Amino acid sequence: MLDESLLDTPEGLAEADRRGLLRGAAEAGARVRTAARHAAEAGIGDLKPDGRPRAVLIAGPGAAATHTADLLGTLAGPGSPVVRLAPTGVAPAAGALRWELPGWVGSVDLLLIATPDGTEPSLSLLADQAYRRGVTVVAVAPARTPLAEAVAAAHGLFVPMATAPYDQEEPLAASSPGVFWALFTPLLALLDRVGLVNAPSDALVKVADRLDRVAERCGPAIVTYSNPAKTLAAELADALPVVWTEGPSAGPAGRRFAAAFAELAGRPALVAELPEALAAHSALLAGPLAASADPDDFFRDRVEEPPALHARVVLLRDRPISGLSAAPTARDLALSHDTPISELEPEEGGELETLAELIAVTDFAAVYLALASRA
Repeated sequence: MLDESLLDTPEGLAEADRRGLLRGAAEAGARVRTAARHAAEAGIGDLKPDGRPRAVLIAGPGAAATHTADLLGTLAGPGSPVVRLAPTGVAPAAGALRWELPGWVGSVDLLLIATPDGTEPSLSLLADQAYRRGVTVVAVAPARTPLAEAVAAAHGLFVPMATAPYDQEEPLAASSPGVFWALFTPLLALLDRVGLVNAPSDALVKVADRLDRVAERCGPAIVTYSNPAKTLAAELADALPVVWTEGPSAGPAGRRFAAAFAELAGRPALVAELPEALAAHSALLAGPLAASADPDDFFRDRVEEPPALHARVVLLRDRPISGLSAAPTARDLALSHDTPISELEPEEGGELETLAELIAVTDFAAVYLALASRA
């Protein structure tokens, strides 16, 4: 169940926020500014690349590295493929994970390492392996960790991760907003420098400003009825989110939302991109998860019986450039099965700004649901 009264009690939310999730979401703009400053101090702005890399490989544990690779790949487009090196191992622990370079990787490729830990032995070995193959290595991780020493030995570029004091109080969640922006921002600045994405310093300033505005609209002091993130959390309290995305930036934002929903709130979610989502999920909306599937639900004892799980469509949209949109068809399909819809569409702005807004609002929603949920 969701304790909706807690959503409008800032003190209660702060007390429940033992992992700093809400603070990480609220301080995302500040984290971007700090991470951009660390990138500049590390010398990213002074790099003089010889050309675009053939491929960019990203290694790191958990959802933060996955989301970073997904977003950078979307922003870079097909010019230089962005490949995430998935780890192997018997457990998701720093000492158990293993990374290996593919056999085709060589001196024309770029290896990026992103981790909020920095103690993974295999990542240090990966940096050494890349150096022996002539691969350029760039890492973002906490300062004074074994990985920082390994990257220095590999003559790579190390950027200290932007951290906050409360990051050390509890283990960091991989989907934490603070972790994501601390890892993503320096790598975004780096790929701008090598010509793969368009993310100059003034664009990063606009991203931080947009994140600040989202925090003002979605912060814990803003009541639910005028807070889009709290409203979305309340709407999804007893629902299975079926996340449909439209637009290049909305795709990775939707996938991040589904992952954060599972890791932070302990809830399942489905995600697909329009227009193919309509075919992929049409049978789901017509099945037992549709709101109209249980006509006796109206007579349910709402005090003692748990609510039935029904689907709710969450439509995340970029503003379509061509004017073509599958959103009207999506609404018609959902409503024809009595399935409610929640919609998020960012304000006008550059690609990075609209992406940041979609991520920030859904991050806040996942955090609110995690904090206000109770057994």
